[in-house]
Amino acid sequence: MMYNTETMPRRAPVSVLGIPFDPVTTGETIQRIEAMIASGRPHYLVTANVDFLVQAQTDIELRRILLDADLVLCDGTPVVWASKLFGNPLPERVAGSDLVPDLIRLAAQKGYRLFFLGAAPETASKAISRVRAQHPDLIIAGHYSPPYHQLLEMDHLEIRKRILEARADILLVCFGCPKQEKWIAMHYRELGVPVAAGVGGTIDFLAGQLKRAPGWMQRIGAEWAYRLIQEPRRLFRRYARDLGAFSFGIGVQWCTLRGFGSFPRQMVEVVGPEDHGVVMKLSLPPRLDLDTTLQLLEVAPAAGDRSWLLVADRVTFVDSSGLAWLAMLQKKARWCGRCVILVSPSAALIRILRRMRLAEFFHTAPDVVSAMKWVESQMCVEAVVVTCDDPGKQPELRFRGEITAANAQPIWAQAQLHLSGLRTGQAWKFNLREVPFIDSTGLTLVLRAASAVRQAGATLDLIGIQPAVLNVVRHGHAEEALLGKRRPATFRLARVLSPARAG
Repeated sequence: MMYNTETMPRRAPVSVLGIPFDPVTTGETIQRIEAMIASGRPHYLVTANVDFLVQAQTDIELRRILLDADLVLCDGTPVVWASKLFGNPLPERVAGSDLVPDLIRLAAQKGYRLFFLGAAPETASKAISRVRAQHPDLIIAGHYSPPYHQLLEMDHLEIRKRILEARADILLVCFGCPKQEKWIAMHYRELGVPVAAGVGGTIDFLAGQLKRAPGWMQRIGAEWAYRLIQEPRRLFRRYARDLGAFSFGIGVQWCTLRGFGSFPRQMVEVVGPEDHGVVMKLSLPPRLDLDTTLQLLEVAPAAGDRSWLLVADRVTFVDSSGLAWLAMLQKKARWCGRCVILVSPSAALIRILRRMRLAEFFHTAPDVVSAMKWVESQMCVEAVVVTCDDPGKQPELRFRGEITAANAQPIWAQAQLHLSGLRTGQAWKFNLREVPFIDSTGLTLVLRAASAVRQAGATLDLIGIQPAVLNVVRHGHAEEALLGKRRPATFRLARVLSPARAG
């Protein structure tokens, strides 16, 4: 998932409410997208505005999607203002409503194939007709407006079939946030489309059903007011909620990171990383600020596809650039199937990560030896489904590790083997104690397994649910199916761990 950015200026990323934004202009974004298409590998990008950031504060899966995205673009003037407040201003707002027309022009010039997914059928038809009239050479490989359903109830097989047949280069998904981002994260790997992006209401602008604000309103950051006038009933409550939550979050970030300029800026020498074979070891300086981050950006690419051990016992100060660099380094490591481990992290760093909702994104170790052992153990882990075959005990299906779109298929294949011996009246345990996180694909797997138990006339005890997993269950509207609110005879929740006991 790496692409050539040698011709682009070196800028440090900036974190806003815990989400690292790529510091790129619209022109640089187009260059990156062209490189993604040239690579032929699947990528997804996110145009994140204030509403995205507010939802990500309570929706763990959406936050993970934003943290793992190949490109996180700033689609909100308040986010640009916040980056200035934190001392590392983003170069400009890259709005989806501006980026999509640019992508369409690029596709028409370069012969890229587009696929539009989502929106109401009449809206999609109008948009496609107008786009074709403006760009006769544009290749629209397909478009589909599936019937409206909740994410987990959609006909995913039919949608995937249409997109695969279209052989698209760019996939524009119009389901609205967070549904479109979660759908993309579930499927972008197997679809193989080089660029997938959720574009939400931009389809309404393409269809001519909504008008963009005048240029002067866009420049001063008042486009939201123009949209509110057009759609007051839909947007008033959302804007009011987002304003309060975003302002509070910015205040928390300011206090947590002690603001910009709380200490005199000074250059801190960064000593290059040490090569330990499967890992790169780097001792972090006391300050992770903008100046240090610019130095660290020169160090990180040397790691290749290895894991990072960051010795963080000396860290006393982190600003929004340093926080973004940590998240970006973890993202790059995850792309390669590796990880970043914080070795003996200071109390100050742990406090910052917790307050910015990033603590669960990193593994910590008390010393280098423990960190090396953990890395080696993760490289050897293959078994992800374990069963209890003791005939004198209740049958138990024990899942281990994260269950996501990246590994759900082999896990489901293993689970099916163990569930093939289901008998009527049998009581099964599903043990999720060793599952720290699932995404919507992982939730679908658990629901399918639970459905197999129910159809066989057996009963189910779901035990050891971690808080992050329970969060995904709730946002996926799957509490009734899994926790048995209306079918206690079929589904019984044996225990839901509280955050205090989850560790």
